[in-house]
Amino acid sequence: MIDFVFSAIQAVGPGIETEAARALYGILGATIGAGLAVIGAGMGIGRIGASATEAIARQPEAAATIQTAYIITAALIEGVALFALVIALIK
Repeated sequence: MIDFVFSAIQAVGPGIETEAARALYGILGATIGAGLAVIGAGMGIGRIGASATEAIARQPEAAATIQTAYIITAALIEGVALFALVIALIK
């Protein structure tokens, strides 16, 4: 995928305007940043879910407390991921 983007930039030729090159690289950077934010959030929430499931399996009587902590932590991670997406996509 990255090769496609770089070949498209090179296809424009050596006479590419500086501003056009900056715009293309800006879009590429925003895309990579947004992708990393989503991947990081997914991995974080996945680890929290796995840990919460394991904790509930080990101590079922604490399920309500564990679920509450899980939901709060997942919401915080989603908030940070959304903030990262907005920052990555703002020009």
